[in-house]
Amino acid sequence: MAQENHGFFSHQTLEKNIGWMIVCSILVVLFAGLVQIVPLFFQHSTTKPAAGVEPYDALRLMGRDLYIREGCVGCHSQQIRMLRAEVQRYGPYSLASESVYERPFLWGSKRTGPDLTRVGERYSDEWHRIHLRNPRVVVPESNMPGYPWLAQQPLKPDDISDRMRTLRVLGVPYTEAQIAAAPDALKGKTEEDAMVAYLQGLGTGARKAALAAQAATKSAQGVK
Repeated sequence: MAQENHGFFSHQTLEKNIGWMIVCSILVVLFAGLVQIVPLFFQHSTTKPAAGVEPYDALRLMGRDLYIREGCVGCHSQQIRMLRAEVQRYGPYSLASESVYERPFLWGSKRTGPDLTRVGERYSDEWHRIHLRNPRVVVPESNMPGYPWLAQQPLKPDDISDRMRTLRVLGVPYTEAQIAAAPDALKGKTEEDAMVAYLQGLGTGARKAALAAQAATKSAQGVK
């Protein structure tokens, strides 16, 4: 039987040359990834903030940085998945439009502790302070470490303006007035104040907007 001749661009070329196979596999994976990812940059559901979602003020922004510094992100996720058990426990599932101003996002995947996506205003400020200082006072079975030093450490507002300007370059719409007022907003505040402010704001904007929309709908139906 005569041997068949195959052109360069054929399966036989890839099957016999591992180098070309690796290169072509990488190109295919890159192309497929771009097809999935690039359209998200142009969808309003992923690029426009959800109703009620606003940039962090200076105190909450510092609290968020402390949340990252202390490793809280390693044990608490901020992403509620579309599973009945999670929605029943934590609230409505997360939307990409709620994380438009997150730099970096803190979705996470590990839950040594509970998800904190919508923890804001579920407990009092005093509860959070006690929980941060000694978690077992309010949750006896907790294995979370305490952070008592946060109450003793004053905030250092020296670089808050630079942080906000950097985030503005990344797309967070801070105004010059907000940036200029930020250092004064942090005077006399402790790291614990900032952490509590951050936790108390998680999920509250979208929740209040949803409740307002529901109230408006009921009011409109009542008028009819």
